[in-house]
Amino acid sequence: MKINRGIQLLAVASVGALALTACSGDSGSDSSIKASGSTAQKNAMTQWISAYQQANVGSTIEYQSNGSGAGIQDFINNQTAFGGSDAAIQGEDLTAADQRCGTGPAINIPTVGGAIVAAYNVEGLDKLELSSSVLAQIFNDKITTWNDPAIAKLNPGANLPDAKIVQYHRSESSGTTDNFSRFLKASAPSEWTYETGKDWVAPGGQGSKGNEGVSASIKSTENSIGYIELSFAQDQNLAMASIDNGGGAVVPTFETASAGIETAKVVGTGNNLALELDYTTDAPGAYPIVLVTYQITCEKGLSASDLPLTKSFLEYTATPEAQAMLGDIGYVPMPTGLLTKVNTSIGSIS
Repeated sequence: MKINRGIQLLAVASVGALALTACSGDSGSDSSIKASGSTAQKNAMTQWISAYQQANVGSTIEYQSNGSGAGIQDFINNQTAFGGSDAAIQGEDLTAADQRCGTGPAINIPTVGGAIVAAYNVEGLDKLELSSSVLAQIFNDKITTWNDPAIAKLNPGANLPDAKIVQYHRSESSGTTDNFSRFLKASAPSEWTYETGKDWVAPGGQGSKGNEGVSASIKSTENSIGYIELSFAQDQNLAMASIDNGGGAVVPTFETASAGIETAKVVGTGNNLALELDYTTDAPGAYPIVLVTYQITCEKGLSASDLPLTKSFLEYTATPEAQAMLGDIGYVPMPTGLLTKVNTSIGSIS
């Protein structure tokens, strides 16, 4: 059951005030921070920032949804207090982020869960089932028409047009792309022979910027398909394919995505909560194309001007009430056990 948005914001705003009071440091009056990154979490950030700022007058948080890759670079370049990324920072980027922090390591803090959906726009096609293999072949440009026998076999009796599939992917460096390509590589390795990562490398298709851009392109283009975060598909009232990963077709919903995220394992050390998602799960009712958005910041090393508000806001995002807000806008709260670790990780920021 959905909660009235006005009542919900008032409740979360009250929690924001309590979260601020409970912080180890005072965010200060007229304080501000900048953050950037993941477009997948834009809708969550918009709601959280609005509620937090209502409860903490004088605090300003600016979040630019410019993509996970850009968010990581902005953080490394010391332009932001934290960066949002749909893939954990690692490798050379993590080394560079550690250098930016200086006196302590950069850490991955998961706060937003979600699902990546194959959203489509085909007139008269209200339901669509796709296997991992068929999905991979659509996005590697091997299946190019909607009435291809492989699609028809999965959808007997469906009104599949003899029309070219217009495929959209992300044009910029994107954590959503990273997660989607990792899913294809893990679940359909014989069809997906390309490298995974934040940049799209497969042939064919057209690029659009951000989840906003891809969802708008699908909305305005007949016979199109693209991968976007669940909340954006809901905002645009786009049809979404169910995905069969071997255990039966699963419709992307809050509940099925939560079941998928439950299979994740923490692979980071200390307060770095990098997760390993199980893209090959075939558990009934578990949607397999899930993502977790991390807030990347310094465990130690934030400037004196950024530290109080950054910690206070991140503490707020990890409250049960703020997490519960996610379900109403198409996201997935962190599982209870993981949320305990998230609070410990945020508490270490100093």
